Amino acid sequence: MPDERDEVPGTGSSAVGDAGGGVSETEIAVHWQEEEYYEPPASFVAQANLTDPQVYERFSLEHFPDYYTEFADLLDWSKRWDTVLDSSNPPFWRWFVGGELNASYNCIDRHLEQAKNKTALYFVPEPEDEPIEAITYQELFVRVNEFAAYLRDGIGMQRGDRVTVHMPMVSQLAVTMLACARLGVIHSVVFGGFSARACADRIVDSGSSVLITMDGYWRDGKWIDHKEKADQAVEMARQDGRAISSVLIWRRNRGSYGSSFGLVEGRDVVVDDVIGQYRGQRVEPEAMRSEDTLFLMYTSGSTGKPKAAQHSTGGYLSYVTAMSKLILDIKPTDVYWCMADIGWITGHSFIVYGPLALGASSIIYEGSPTYPDPGRPWRLAERLDVNIFHTSPTAIRALRKVGAEEPTKYHYNFKLMVTVGEPIEPDVWRWYYNVVGRRNAAVVDTWWQTENGGFLCSTVPALKPMKPGSAGPGVPGIHPVIYDEDGNEVPAGTGKGGNICIRNPWPGSMLGIWGDPDRYVATYYARYCKDPGSKAWRDWPYFAGDGAMLAKDGYFRILGRIDDVINVAGHRLGTKEIEAAALKVAGVAEAAVVAAHDEVKGVVPEVFVTLLPGVVPSEEFGTQVVDSVVREIGPIARPRKVWLVPDLPKTRSGKIMRRVLASISNRGDIGDVTSLANPEIVEQIQGMVQS
Repeated sequence: MPDERDEVPGTGSSAVGDAGGGVSETEIAVHWQEEEYYEPPASFVAQANLTDPQVYERFSLEHFPDYYTEFADLLDWSKRWDTVLDSSNPPFWRWFVGGELNASYNCIDRHLEQAKNKTALYFVPEPEDEPIEAITYQELFVRVNEFAAYLRDGIGMQRGDRVTVHMPMVSQLAVTMLACARLGVIHSVVFGGFSARACADRIVDSGSSVLITMDGYWRDGKWIDHKEKADQAVEMARQDGRAISSVLIWRRNRGSYGSSFGLVEGRDVVVDDVIGQYRGQRVEPEAMRSEDTLFLMYTSGSTGKPKAAQHSTGGYLSYVTAMSKLILDIKPTDVYWCMADIGWITGHSFIVYGPLALGASSIIYEGSPTYPDPGRPWRLAERLDVNIFHTSPTAIRALRKVGAEEPTKYHYNFKLMVTVGEPIEPDVWRWYYNVVGRRNAAVVDTWWQTENGGFLCSTVPALKPMKPGSAGPGVPGIHPVIYDEDGNEVPAGTGKGGNICIRNPWPGSMLGIWGDPDRYVATYYARYCKDPGSKAWRDWPYFAGDGAMLAKDGYFRILGRIDDVINVAGHRLGTKEIEAAALKVAGVAEAAVVAAHDEVKGVVPEVFVTLLPGVVPSEEFGTQVVDSVVREIGPIARPRKVWLVPDLPKTRSGKIMRRVLASISNRGDIGDVTSLANPEIVEQIQGMVQS
């Protein structure tokens, strides 16, 4: 899923020819073979939301920006807009200007007349002996209104205030977000696995005076005491000059406080103890201007101050609603499960706002997808009759690694499956399609980022065939282009990669970086803007910071972050391509490639791999991985070393921390790894590599 990343400096390099392969330093060398097509199942096409092949013509640049009114018309507006796109101050785009609406109303109230007794959210606790909670739209309406009343009348929260939310995957998190949206309070949700320091930094940057948290939660069979982080974050924020006046604590278990850290008098409030005072209260949804900020979502990398993508109300909500309907094929009758965390943009867009705006049933799962065993996701899909399944390549690889045959043991029927967050290797894609989807589901491989709000590239599932490893064309309305370092367009079908950009603005794109407009322009638009004084939107292409190539068929293949490109003797190689070659070796479960310093070549690839359960490690695997890389890409990509490791360092969301591996390979500063899901593995790998 879109996740935290380094921003890429807006510097270019001159084109220097490479006699070894005819690839200039301004292009990414691509050796990936074109994969076969898979047609969407006829049963899916017969019921799909979007089957009109004319959609791409309707959404051509010739009709920009007016075609986006189709997205806005999916929502209920208290006041219709006057202007579809205000581009008078590029690149600060404003969508549906003059319009007014409320996100909470669109996700709850408007469904009550027809579907108040329908399940809006399923909360699934990690412990399987705890009952699944089905929250109807009526019950969600009541809970959101009561908490909004407390925020407004109990602690004085008003339109435009910011609140930091540091919570795990529980139903109260969605209630909190929707209550804030009802009031026009800007929520800044921090991923529950993040440290107190990360939470404090976001409190300070956003100017929050309220922190909403939880006493604890379950993860991997362990009770996590979460309140400790709140106390630490408040103190750190105070030291940095930002005072928190109120800490609101939801209880994971009704009737019992599950933290060993007590309440601070005058500051801490247990929500469950006070919410009864607001029983039955109703809060009129605040009429928000379309361009008003709905929420902040922080994205950063290993260096630099975290930056808050500032997302709008009307543009963002219309975009994620349209993507949920047209690409995810969500209908009100569907049971939809996105395994992302709400603390990331995928969870905001495609667990809460998009599915609820369409009146669907969305699942919030508390814990680890492989606890207590790798059959857990498939048992849950079977029990709740999930028909749309949404996860990341990282999770797919992990599920394949620990239980490749588990899906065959359960009775479920997916009509659509989604992959998001990073490029998926073709062999992993085929396992997902053949084993998890049983060849009965359409698969959409989506590409987008925190800053974008919703999908940028994907096949429309009923209109375009699937191709393993390829995200597909731009979604209707999005017009991508690939530039080399010098701003020259890299044509389709050349087999060469470059920097993928978007020619046109779109409603889901962020308003800017909170409090830092100069950084917003420098990071995302300055790179390829030829005239900074221009007022024409065409002169401001969006720079995504990802490498990609464009096939003759118009499908984009994402090659990974530009800063993950390894320049080996003049060849700019994408790490994902090398990882995909490693994964072709039978028995290899996961692979991570890093740039290792070399006295002769400057940098060379180094590969870390894990094996499938039951596979006995041997030196032969290293040889096979090297042979596969040379066979698939060429001798230029030959890894210096292949390390067989018991596990790869990962974040709590499952992202492989290649930065840590690169630091180990290059004997650099590893940094703080205590917040990783498996920090102990770092020392083990360090001992192997540096001994």
